[in-house]
Amino acid sequence: MKVVVDMNKCQDHGQCVFAAPDVFRFDEDGHLAYVAHPDEGLRADVEEAADVCPLQAIRIED
Repeated sequence: MKVVVDMNKCQDHGQCVFAAPDVFRFDEDGHLAYVAHPDEGLRADVEEAADVCPLQAIRIED
């Protein structure tokens, strides 16, 4: 699984951080950082993060 975030769309709302904290986080500057190739066991959390993103900036590639 590959996680792709369109950083041009992302406005750092952070809903993904709550949905999948093992994959998404805020860096020291307050911007979104994420694991591009998380463990497959985290798929449900990543799918939830993609669903709750208000700007639909997250997609999953297999």
